[in-house]
Amino acid sequence: MSDTLAKFLPDHAVKPAFELIVTHGVHLKIVNERATRHGDYRKGHNGKHEITVNGSLNKYRFLITLIHEIAHLVAFEKYGRNIKPHGHEWKHTFQQLMVPYIRPEIFPNQLLPLLARHFRNPSASSDTDTTLSLALKQFDQQNDKNYVFEIPYGSVFRIKNGKVFKKIAVRTKRYECLEISTGRLYLFNPNAEVELLPFH
Repeated sequence: MSDTLAKFLPDHAVKPAFELIVTHGVHLKIVNERATRHGDYRKGHNGKHEITVNGSLNKYRFLITLIHEIAHLVAFEKYGRNIKPHGHEWKHTFQQLMVPYIRPEIFPNQLLPLLARHFRNPSASSDTDTTLSLALKQFDQQNDKNYVFEIPYGSVFRIKNGKVFKKIAVRTKRYECLEISTGRLYLFNPNAEVELLPFH
């Protein structure tokens, strides 16, 4: 297992992450990319703790996602199943589990202050932290995707499920976009990845 992890994690994170997996009896599955989430945790019918993580994530995002999911397991075991999935018990657990990894042997220097700030009060997804998400994106394999906030107003773009939208306006922290086929308005996070389409 640690040989497999070495392909997906920063070198100095492999041993402590492997120990966490063993300690908590995690059955880890590395899966092909899913559009909706980076990873998930569930307790199987057989009582096994099953965690899946997208294999397409860069090694820093993979590490954050793995620890995020292990934090669900640890928080449920410690506080019981009635806690909110991303409530203060989980946040506290995620902080505690993540702190040993926030060091220069594991993360590049430019990410360390952003991670330190994010983990003062971690959110349900690191994607909602636009600054951190953008900083992590630079370590992704190159692709032809843009973030919604980067493209000009009036641009037409496609999302993973094939639906086509036009960027209209900004509302507080999110962007109003019009679905071309239905005329319905949708709100997008600033760092939703989209495929920019040429103007017709």
